[in-house]
Amino acid sequence: MTAPRLVHLGLGVFHRSHQAWYTEQVNRAGGDPWHYASFTGRRPDAAIELARQDCAYTLLIRAADEDRAEPVSSIAVAADGANHQLWNHYLADARTALVTLTVTEAGYRLRSDGGLDTAAADIRADVRATLAGEQPRTAVARLAAGLRARMRAGCGPLAIVSCDNLAGNGETTRRAVLEFADLVDPTLASWIAAEISFVCTMVDRITPGVEPADLATAERLTGRPDRVPVVAEPFTDWVLAGDFPAGRPVWELAGARFVDDVRPYEMRKLFLLNGAHSMLAYLGLARGHATVFDAIGDPVCRQAVEQVWTEAGPLLPFTSDEIGRAKADLLERWGNPRIDHQLAKIALDGSEKLRVRMAPVLRSYAGQQPLGQATLLAAWLVHLRAGGQDPGAAGLADGSLPAGAAAVLRQVVPEWDDQGALAAVIAHTAAEIEERRHHR
Repeated sequence: MTAPRLVHLGLGVFHRSHQAWYTEQVNRAGGDPWHYASFTGRRPDAAIELARQDCAYTLLIRAADEDRAEPVSSIAVAADGANHQLWNHYLADARTALVTLTVTEAGYRLRSDGGLDTAAADIRADVRATLAGEQPRTAVARLAAGLRARMRAGCGPLAIVSCDNLAGNGETTRRAVLEFADLVDPTLASWIAAEISFVCTMVDRITPGVEPADLATAERLTGRPDRVPVVAEPFTDWVLAGDFPAGRPVWELAGARFVDDVRPYEMRKLFLLNGAHSMLAYLGLARGHATVFDAIGDPVCRQAVEQVWTEAGPLLPFTSDEIGRAKADLLERWGNPRIDHQLAKIALDGSEKLRVRMAPVLRSYAGQQPLGQATLLAAWLVHLRAGGQDPGAAGLADGSLPAGAAAVLRQVVPEWDDQGALAAVIAHTAAEIEERRHHR
């Protein structure tokens, strides 16, 4: 078996359509091959199924008119994330050059100010477990545990590469890991600060869930059965900024871009794609839609998206032509009728996602009532009042619409005390959405 030099946490469909796919392209180009040891974040299912077929799988690239099948074999080891011994083994292997992460925004357990939420029950439990010599469960604690194993093994530096939708995801991950390490082992925190590089990235590729028919499509196109194919749109993007002290794959062979500052690209994605996705999810669900394709075809949803884009535009460090092209690309991607991108999935964990996607825009309109932002918060409030599941939003939708409007606004911009006029617009808009929802 090829010895992995890459480790990943969060073995899901996005990892397999993105980081693993980019690495596959590098390996196909010849030269020095790179392979992953990829660990699940929560359930072991994906690792079990992948291991049954030697970790090889099919990526179905789903264009508007046809599917194209690409084999991917850059994952050498697919492992249950609960296998802490194996996780520590690979982190403590001198051949391991970097670790990539796709654990979602919620997986970092952050406070509103971007620091580690040390009051969270699972973080407190992981501190106790680590101090007692037991294995932790959260992503940040697992990173710290693996890095401690590396420190004790006397291995050199490596890079941690966050691939989640967080502003400054590299710096954010660094802060969270250091704060956890300092709670359990100050020596470890000092070692991490001196030896470990944290790389910032922007990632993008729509990767919907796999349906039973996709298994048949993969077999038809490849001639081989595949229990765990992945579906993705043709478009993909990866922008990275940071140091790789132990080396890295030549991902630019597959189109990745290495830049000095990823923030402009990150802002463009957060405000144009992710913010609009949230709008389509909450407003689209309220209007009876199930997918992004359905929602963007609704003139009411399309107008709301355009309003969000208009309000975010002044914050983006790009020319109007560049922003226009980015919007056109998004509309083309969302207009692919064969990408089944479920709104219900996008709607998950709004309490975490909206803080990242909306707060900078809202702060830029302090004292004003931006209609797009108000509509997005109103649609989220309606979603919560209709029973939408979001553990981080418990109690926000209880009581009257005005109380809920004030609560969701505080959730996204906690430091705002007096924004009554904006809260009133949110409450009024939520009432209109609910009225139309009940009579559609």
